[in-house]
Amino acid sequence: MNVLSLHQPLWEKLQARRAQLPHALLLHGQQGLGKLALARAFAASLLCDAPRSDGQACGDCPACHWLAQGNHPDFRLLQPAALAEDDGDGESPAAASGSKKPSQQITIDQVRGLDDFLHVGTHRQGLRVVIVCPAEAMNRNTANALLKTLEEPLAATHFLLVSHEPDRLLPTIRSRCQTVAVATPDLSAGSAWLEAAVAGLGHDEAQRWLALAGGAPLLAAELAAPPEGGRKGSKGGENRNLALLTELNAQLAQGARLSPLAAAAALDKTLKADKEEGGAGGLKQLVIWWQKWLVDLTLARAGNPARYFLAEGGALRQLGEQADTEELFRFNRLLTKYKALSEHPLNTRLFLEELFSGYAGVFQQGRGRRS
Repeated sequence: MNVLSLHQPLWEKLQARRAQLPHALLLHGQQGLGKLALARAFAASLLCDAPRSDGQACGDCPACHWLAQGNHPDFRLLQPAALAEDDGDGESPAAASGSKKPSQQITIDQVRGLDDFLHVGTHRQGLRVVIVCPAEAMNRNTANALLKTLEEPLAATHFLLVSHEPDRLLPTIRSRCQTVAVATPDLSAGSAWLEAAVAGLGHDEAQRWLALAGGAPLLAAELAAPPEGGRKGSKGGENRNLALLTELNAQLAQGARLSPLAAAAALDKTLKADKEEGGAGGLKQLVIWWQKWLVDLTLARAGNPARYFLAEGGALRQLGEQADTEELFRFNRLLTKYKALSEHPLNTRLFLEELFSGYAGVFQQGRGRRS
């Protein structure tokens, strides 16, 4: 599915600015909106020899072929090695060689590597485009190295910075860019795109996953799709995220009746099955969903509708009546702390037992105070 269909008004605004395009644009918005795809499409449009009437790259000229093959002489993409596209065999160069774990940051060497690229003539006197994504993956030294380039813009050179969290960027970096907000599509547009993107996904399920993704269609598609984007994977291509989410909901909905040890055992078993069958959700995804459940529980306690767990609205309202507000906020702070540990827990079972014990306390404290 073409991501541009989700951002057509923004695409038209970008095309209208081509005649007086600034040297640096900062595209920002929540993760999962397709900002990188949008930046890539705009870069392709700028580099194309004969763009279509709607501004999109033609796909047929030599420039488009070079870009598609990853060897356009006037294009560079800076991103962490951990996010770099694989070599076609499903492994990054670091993984294939057995070397250390790929970096989660854009390194200063990557920015310094632009020097030769920026100080030679462009191919056929055209434009030069650099995408930096995600821009917040630069540490201070790397950002300062890029800042020197942004402070002395070169002719026919355009930087497209993509950011999920622009507040994490150096103020000096933000001040050198013209910002472009990438909005979350409305529910109907996002749901229609998601239904078309994920085979066999019904309207209700599309809205469910879209709500869980905070309205971000690409993130929702990643969550809703069977293993490997719909190709054959685990047992009949089942969506392992759904199994994990269903088990988590079943335990959290018990409220004061919850048995922390039994709940931890059930989730630990589901997580192990998910890992064995090639699932990519894992403990961190579980904690992220748990945080969103707490948001909805807090809303329910205040008499407001759910934002993320739409189908569980009734259960959340009942739980909201039982919960203790002070304990709810305390546990939310604990969960935020544990999210940072969720990728590398020492013992998953003990990790879950502590979290479920804290969650059960939200209702036990409330019950005790009411009595």
